[in-house]
Amino acid sequence: MIELKLDAVNAATRSALHDVFAQTLSLPEWYGRNLDALHDCLTEQCEDVRITVAAEELIGTLGERYVRQLLRLLRDCAEENPHVTLG
Repeated sequence: MIELKLDAVNAATRSALHDVFAQTLSLPEWYGRNLDALHDCLTEQCEDVRITVAAEELIGTLGERYVRQLLRLLRDCAEENPHVTLG
């Protein structure tokens, strides 16, 4: 199982957040580095991955609106794909 933790250290910017996903999950080159593309990749994820989000930390670096969108996306992906879980 892949363990992916998102916090203010490794996801201090939106670009860094998408770097973490791309590198940790070995996402394809076509990964668009946005929430829509992330949804597409996570719903197609074939290897088990547990994603832990330090939401309060990320709000300080990414903004509350973006973090809420990210959390909603991750919940939706976890519901659609049994290989994705939130920790």
